[in-house]
Amino acid sequence: MKIFLLLCVLCSGYVYALWKYGGLDQSVLAKWNAQFEYEKKSLELARDNRKLMAQVSDLKYQLSELQAKNKFISAQMENSKTEKSAVAERSIASVPKIKTDDLVNFEVYKWTPDKLLAIGEKELHHKNYEKSAQFYNELIDRFPKHKIVSDRVLFGAGVAAYETGKRYDWSEKHLEKLVKNYPKSEFYRGAKLWLALAQYNQGNQEKFLATVEEFRLKYRNTEEWKILSRYYEDISYKIKK
Repeated sequence: MKIFLLLCVLCSGYVYALWKYGGLDQSVLAKWNAQFEYEKKSLELARDNRKLMAQVSDLKYQLSELQAKNKFISAQMENSKTEKSAVAERSIASVPKIKTDDLVNFEVYKWTPDKLLAIGEKELHHKNYEKSAQFYNELIDRFPKHKIVSDRVLFGAGVAAYETGKRYDWSEKHLEKLVKNYPKSEFYRGAKLWLALAQYNQGNQEKFLATVEEFRLKYRNTEEWKILSRYYEDISYKIKK
């Protein structure tokens, strides 16, 4: 036992000597610093990679748009050369026309569900609400059973549509679907808030008051209620008056 203790003391003294005089402390600190710098660089690379992916998605969209426009213009030119030809007329009729007010133009670009979602999310992040709302709405209408159409997607679609300042019917449609199909969602309460505001902006006072009354009874101590209560009190006053 004494020998074991003696060995422990000697080993400890040896390690201490290495740490104090042998530069072991510098080696350990250097490794720690290197690890820290590596992790820091990894985070920076991950952030840069996300930015690059967003840029790639945007460039793919622009490329698809240019290709479709080029195809359309080429078809028009061909048609003008053979205006009296029935074959040419059938050919140009088969080329989808680009609608300026339709930012998706699905019949032209044939977007996949993943691309529709990627552009919808990106445009929402950049506060391009009209474009975001159209891509979200196209995704949900064309692929309602797709696995990526989740509660998160429905919530983003509802918010984007509301923020356009005119597509309150889309907002109500998406948020009602979320509330109905995902009662345990983390977005449930927020969806209730935006749903009530969409109803309010469409003049649907009965639906609005029903939604807000439920909020008043169940979620009175929430930030959402503080927002809704202003509208609720205003409508209640007008009805009583």
